[in-house]
This record gives sequence, structure tokens and C-alpha cells, in this order.
Amino acid sequence: MAHRRLCAVSSDRVVRDSLAVVQREVTGCRRCARLVRWREEVAERGRASYAGQTYWGRAVPGFGDPRAGLVIVGLAPAAHGANRTGRMFTGDRSGDWLFAALFRAGFATQPVATSRDDGLELRGAYITATVHCAPPANKPTPSERDACAPYLARELALLAHSVVIVALGQVAWQALSAHFGLRPRPRFGHLAECALPDGRTMIASYHPSQQNTFTGTLTEPMFDAVFTRAQEVIGHGRSAGLGADGADDDVQRSSI
Repeated sequence: MAHRRLCAVSSDRVVRDSLAVVQREVTGCRRCARLVRWREEVAERGRASYAGQTYWGRAVPGFGDPRAGLVIVGLAPAAHGANRTGRMFTGDRSGDWLFAALFRAGFATQPVATSRDDGLELRGAYITATVHCAPPANKPTPSERDACAPYLARELALLAHSVVIVALGQVAWQALSAHFGLRPRPRFGHLAECALPDGRTMIASYHPSQQNTFTGTLTEPMFDAVFTRAQEVIGHGRSAGLGADGADDDVQRSSI
């Protein structure tokens, strides 16, 4: 498993990298002009059903347990979900499905997520995404995915206790396959499983989008099966000594 690494932050100063450092850098990121413009326009315009609420309108950092055995990687924040609340998968239908499933599996302290201060904590799990800004039509461009990839790479290196990475959707599966240099690229499919070069296991899940859940492409039993399998693999991995090294981080379990 990977350990914390050093991160160059200026020409004359080097600091120890941490999840908290990554979270702060993500929150202040303005690398992609199209995404910055879109997320801020959505935040200013809002939606009638959220009248009176102040939108986050920034890049959304990952969050969760720094000693997580399970890492969950999604696509990107929803325009009126995480772009509004400032926490991954919080405040939208996809999040309703995800946190309910995590609660049933014992990875979350409650089945609902409505805001950054709703009391939710993740236990043994960490959630992040391939892109940290809400993209127009939920479709980031390849260059935007590339610009955000270093954040995901640092998170994966810093989550030294992790044993399983769950990819929510094909885009996340492909991004992780590219990150780990998998050749040939493993085929995506619900509950597809792949051994990674560093000893971790990647498991695929259909994304809990409304398109998938409304049509029955993804059902609750199917989604639960993903996290049941993750628990099994984590148990086997821990008994084999995987994910046991690394140091604690100062990141919050709920949000920054």
C-alpha cells in the first residue's frame, strides 16, 4: 500500500501531502474555465425548489474516513446536488441511493444526506470523483478529466488503508483503469471485478443515476450486492495484511 508522499507547493517549500491538503486544493481549484463558469452560473441562478439556499458553487472535495478500506469513485458533482451542498453525492437522487446502501452495509451512520452539517459520517469508506466540478449535461470533456486526474491519483496514494475501490459507472471504471495502467482494459459491467497492481481490488457498479434507477437497470438488491462484495474482499484483504499500513490523516470524516 502507498504511504503519504511529499507535495511540492512552491519553489522553496515542500510539505507533506495529506487528504486535507488535497481537499483544500480542490476547493480552490479554477483550472477549467468552462467548468468554473458553469458551476458559478448554476450557483447564481439556482433552482426554484431551493430558493433561499446559498449554493456552494465551487469544486467539491472528496470526503470520508481517512483509514477507509473502501474507496468509492463517482463521475462528477451534480449541478443542483453537490454543487449546491458542497459534499459529494449530497442533496440529489443518486446520493439518496448511495447513502442508503452505505448505511445498510454499515459504511455510513445514517441513510440520508442533505447538507454538510447533517451529521452524516462515513465509517471505513471514502467518496471522491473523477471530476470535482459540476459539468454541463453531466459530461466533462477529456481535457477536464485529465486536469482533475492528479487529485484522484493523490487521494488513491494517500488512502493507504484501502483494499477495495468501487467505480460508480463506466467513466469512473475507465479512469481508474487508466490510472493503474491496466492492459488490456478490463470490461465494465455491474459487479465486474479486477485485481489491481498494488494489491487492491476494483469493483464496478452501475451508477445510481435516475436513468438507471428509474428504469430498473440498477435495483437496490443489485446495489447492495456491490457493497456486500466489498465487505467480503476487505475482510479477506485485512486478514492477508493488506491496507494495514499508513498513518492517520487530519481530514474530517464528514466534510471539510
